[in-house]
Amino acid sequence: MTDEDAIKYNCFDTLCPMHVQIDADGQIVHVGPTLAKLRVLDWEGKLFSEVFRIDRPKGVETVQQLEGMAGRKLHIRFNDAPHTRFKGICAKGAFHTIINLSFGIDLLDAVQTYKLTNAEFAGTDLAIEMLYLIEANAAAQTEGSKLTKTLRNARIEAEKQANSDALTGLYNRRAMNSVLEGLILEGKSFACMHLDLDYFKAVNDTHGHAAGDYILTNVAEILRSEVRRGDSVARVGGDEFVLLFPDLIEEEILDKIASRIISKLEVPVRYDGQICKISGSAGTSLSIHYDNPNADEILSDADIALYASKNSGRGRHMFFSDQLLKAS
Repeated sequence: MTDEDAIKYNCFDTLCPMHVQIDADGQIVHVGPTLAKLRVLDWEGKLFSEVFRIDRPKGVETVQQLEGMAGRKLHIRFNDAPHTRFKGICAKGAFHTIINLSFGIDLLDAVQTYKLTNAEFAGTDLAIEMLYLIEANAAAQTEGSKLTKTLRNARIEAEKQANSDALTGLYNRRAMNSVLEGLILEGKSFACMHLDLDYFKAVNDTHGHAAGDYILTNVAEILRSEVRRGDSVARVGGDEFVLLFPDLIEEEILDKIASRIISKLEVPVRYDGQICKISGSAGTSLSIHYDNPNADEILSDADIALYASKNSGRGRHMFFSDQLLKAS
């Protein structure tokens, strides 16, 4: 290489670090330093068509055809993987044909794939500014996503707290009312079971409120274990609970559920070395018994059935009926 050639190539390398020069036979005589970094191969002497493929315009295969595209945008890619895509423009020099390449919209992928830095682009190339903008936008989106996630989680937690009983984690009365109204609006058949603990006051008076809280959390676990996915369990008072069973109105099945719950509640619980004993009474109303179901009426009738159970000896379950209403 003559000094003149060296100066010429250095100029091209500085101004166009991703250019390729080919001779009249289509052989590569020189490539810019950044382009050379993309492939480990002996560039000089290889045919342009061995390394690159011109996707558009179609049918450009010879140097003469390529020169005929001078000044027009070319879509070029590597023949072998990774098939990095380029945008290019061709010019006919005094001795060689010169194709200058850029990554276009694939800039980010190329920089990541080949680990390029700003030093490998021409000083006037806007590629790095674009890259900075892309990175800044990605960072902003990441931070935005984090903030959105934080706000969403905070909203979910706030809604959970607003609808949950702090001690047991069950629904509270507000949430229960919402579920009940929803079942009525949807026209679903359902059962509403009202459960009240028997002898719970004695536990509080004898063993203290900490023991009472322990009993309540144990009751919550028992109720969770006896309901299906889609059923709702709420603590609506100190020792009162409401269970809602969508699409379950068979009295035999509901009676078995209530009996299992009461049997589990009657198992003595040890707390701080002391034995705590409770039981439970329950009453159930069925939505199918109402021409126009009303939440207050359904809850009131389940309450009437509950107290009928208590009055008949506690530790029992009864269904609401017109006879109970007359008796009350």
